[in-house]
Amino acid sequence: MLRVGVFGAGGRMGSTVCQAIDADPDLELVAAVDPSHDGIDARTVIGVESARFDISGSPSAMTQANVDVAVDFTAPSAARANITFCAENGIHAVVGTSGFTENEFDSIRNQFTSSNCLIAPNFAIGAVLMMRFAEMAAPFFETGEIIEFHHNAKLDSPSGTAVNTAERMAAASDSWAPDPTETETFPGGRGARGPGNIPIHSVRMVGMVAHQEVVLGTTGQSLVLRHDTTDRSSFMPGVVLAAKRIDSLPGLTIGLEPILGL
Repeated sequence: MLRVGVFGAGGRMGSTVCQAIDADPDLELVAAVDPSHDGIDARTVIGVESARFDISGSPSAMTQANVDVAVDFTAPSAARANITFCAENGIHAVVGTSGFTENEFDSIRNQFTSSNCLIAPNFAIGAVLMMRFAEMAAPFFETGEIIEFHHNAKLDSPSGTAVNTAERMAAASDSWAPDPTETETFPGGRGARGPGNIPIHSVRMVGMVAHQEVVLGTTGQSLVLRHDTTDRSSFMPGVVLAAKRIDSLPGLTIGLEPILGL
């Protein structure tokens, strides 16, 4: 049985991760870290009755509990420190926090020499498939745009999923039609320009969770790929699978695709 700890355990995603880990017979939740809930009985925060320990404000709780795999759903600044801690202490890291740069990926890759790290822009298996389908379709269309919708508490924009989708579409095709727009009544009206100059539009709205559309068009036809996450539980099968498989993925892995055979 793998011993698992969770960074950001007191947050909405973190507590859901704790519950998913506790529900899996191959995983054991042994540590929960969240500075805003330091010293509080974990059972009252994460809703896991078997969690007979207090939430800790320090990552040292991971080593004290002999954690094999740490899952991180925090903010970018906290995640960077947590990832470094895991690398320095030989703990595998499964990271759902987005916003890392290519230089940071290089740094993380160099840090993980005695344990492994998987960073995924999206743990929903349906979203991973959507990105793969967009990549496959890109060479057959002249235009493409991405619209991502998230809850109003999301701090970064565009989402990691949208950026990763644009990167993969741009790598699959460099034959995109030019944008005919000559005037924007409001600056940014055509969205941000991602890899391959693909427009990305970000929506932040009360009532949303995580949603994305990829709209592709060519002569006489269009294709819309859409994935909707209506509940945070949709991410849990991917998180649990990553925790179980991380030991077999040396160094740094970006995305769930290697685990899913994509």
